[in-house]
Amino acid sequence: MDNEDRERLKEVRGVRIAANMSVDGLVRELRDCAFGAGRLAEAVDIYEGMLKENTTKFLGIAGAIVPAGMRNVIADMIRKGYVDVVVTTGANLVHDIIEALGEHHYKIAEDANVDIAVDDVWLREHGRDRIYDVIVHDDAFARLEDFLRGVFDKLARDDENKRYSIQELLKEIGENITDKDSILRCAVARGVPVFCPAIADSMIGLHASIYKQSYPLKVDVFDDMKELIGIFCDAERTGAIILGGGVPKNFIFQSALVAPAREDGREGFDYAIQITTNTPEDGSLSGATLEEAKSWGKVGSNAKAVTVYCDATIALPIIMAAVHERVDRK
Repeated sequence: MDNEDRERLKEVRGVRIAANMSVDGLVRELRDCAFGAGRLAEAVDIYEGMLKENTTKFLGIAGAIVPAGMRNVIADMIRKGYVDVVVTTGANLVHDIIEALGEHHYKIAEDANVDIAVDDVWLREHGRDRIYDVIVHDDAFARLEDFLRGVFDKLARDDENKRYSIQELLKEIGENITDKDSILRCAVARGVPVFCPAIADSMIGLHASIYKQSYPLKVDVFDDMKELIGIFCDAERTGAIILGGGVPKNFIFQSALVAPAREDGREGFDYAIQITTNTPEDGSLSGATLEEAKSWGKVGSNAKAVTVYCDATIALPIIMAAVHERVDRK
């Protein structure tokens, strides 16, 4: 290897697995691997860097993360202070509330009658809704409707003329939840704002729209942008953890577009981790690389950033378990 190679290349070293190895121990072994393994290890290092610095951490959640079983992971991230701002799809909040109300999501059993388990017409006829290999009963959505109507009625009684931002509306909903493992409830307890820019594209938005036809409920859908930009501008350093992509990803990153330049010339996010299964060839935002985001000024030119090409339900628990271990040791 010549001198130029020594500066640009790093030897790939094989992973050594040991008995009783910790999650962080495994991740450290992956540092000298290539492909997804190396990227996963880099994501843990970047997240640890965010926690060492005075970093305001934005979490973007797209995809069916809650129905897949990641609800407690997200709630724990909020509870432990690993996240300062949450931007999510409405669907994840819907399923968070469903769990908080005592309803559940069900995985299709491996030994189930396959014809019945994946026959979507049969599922429809029997009041069951499918999200890949997860089933939710219609009764769960009926309880959701009753709960939301109760919250909306309470807001109307308190002050029918008050106008809420989406973030304020979600805070009110969270204050009416008692489940300590609820994402919305944890956010209220920790003072973490939850933004949902596409809330109309969810059961929450649907029931709010129906309610507004007969009763007072005023929501300003643009107010949140000012608050989010303010949080970005006030931050000493900023980091983003993006699960999937979509609307939450853009809503987080666009806050950097209108922020004034810092005194040291830095622009965009200082740290960024994206976990996605999409690739960039079709031009989708979920597949757009973090390098591409640098061309917009959304991610800083010298930012510590990595895209992990993996199902978030696999990568996120591993990353968080390793981060937990490092924080606990210190």
